[in-house]
Amino acid sequence: MVDGGLVNQLRSRLSISYAEVRSWHRPLMIMVAAMSALVVVASVGLLTDGRELLQQSVWAKPLKFGASFVMYGATLAWLIPKLRRARRTMWTVGTVFAVAGLIDVGFIAVQAARGTFSHFNAGTDTFNRIGQQIFSTGVFGLFGASLIVAIMLLFQRIGDAALTWALRAGIGLAVLGMALASFITGWTSSSGPRTVEDAYGNPVPLVGGHGVGAPDGGGMPITNWSTTGGDLRVPHFIGLHSIQVFVLTVLVLTALATRIDRLRHERVRARLTGVVILGYSALFTITAWQALRGQPLIHPDAATWTALAVTAVMTALLAALAVTAARRDEPARRDEAASRSESIRRRKAARRDGPAHGETTTPADSQAPIGSSGSHPVRTGPPFP
Repeated sequence: MVDGGLVNQLRSRLSISYAEVRSWHRPLMIMVAAMSALVVVASVGLLTDGRELLQQSVWAKPLKFGASFVMYGATLAWLIPKLRRARRTMWTVGTVFAVAGLIDVGFIAVQAARGTFSHFNAGTDTFNRIGQQIFSTGVFGLFGASLIVAIMLLFQRIGDAALTWALRAGIGLAVLGMALASFITGWTSSSGPRTVEDAYGNPVPLVGGHGVGAPDGGGMPITNWSTTGGDLRVPHFIGLHSIQVFVLTVLVLTALATRIDRLRHERVRARLTGVVILGYSALFTITAWQALRGQPLIHPDAATWTALAVTAVMTALLAALAVTAARRDEPARRDEAASRSESIRRRKAARRDGPAHGETTTPADSQAPIGSSGSHPVRTGPPFP
């Protein structure tokens, strides 16, 4: 039996109106607009500007950061207005994130335009020294804002169970990814500072780096992740954007629920979302473990392959169990839906067959009208069903 009301409800969750977008957190949406503009500028720079830093275009990093902040910022802009507790505090938290994001990514873009490094730059020029202090402060602002949102999500529910757990796990992994990024300098600075050339051939001292066991530079296309050593940017990226993966999972399951009866029950979608969360969290853990061992992402050893294989098998097994449980519970859900539909039908019939408009019913405990033949009250309306 197809519950038309449920289908319409599921479809409404997939649509976002212009009015709803306007209700999103405005400072964050301003940040998203600025980051979108940066993506356009950086894309043009990739095609027209031949300057490079460590064999990579000077505009590659602003492009990656701009695109990342568009996705993460838009997610927070949508999420924060849905948090019903401490609304003013959460609005302030979102504003802090927006300001910190604009400052940090703005510094990255300015340094790229100057043809020099933004991260780990130990240069002594005044602009770089002041900029590095502001840059590090902004990082703590981004991490702190995300951590507060993650904590607030633990005490309230947004949407159904699947969406609530997707948001909680996504923000939680994003915070872990940001925390892991704070180790980037600590794990690599032990090899000591090094001097590299900027886009104009001038020497620039760098302290720290993204890699573990190998210096930065000459990495994978686009991401520039190391191909010769571990790179903590891999789990950082996976954790930061987990919330988009989990919300997309919920949206896909919701869309499929309009066609697949088994997915129409909230518990089934929540179980499958949980399976995706567990599998993705395991992937985050494996890539962090791989990077900390100084191993490149594209050259996993036997231990890494084994961990990935176990994760794949366990994820598939859990998904199969969730589907099997849904199939076993399907008759009970059909009976429940039929009972609910029958109850609604009876209520509608009762309203339709009730006293006609303008007729009255004498209460059972009222006095019988004069002239009645008995002591029982006289009912002027139709008999009750």
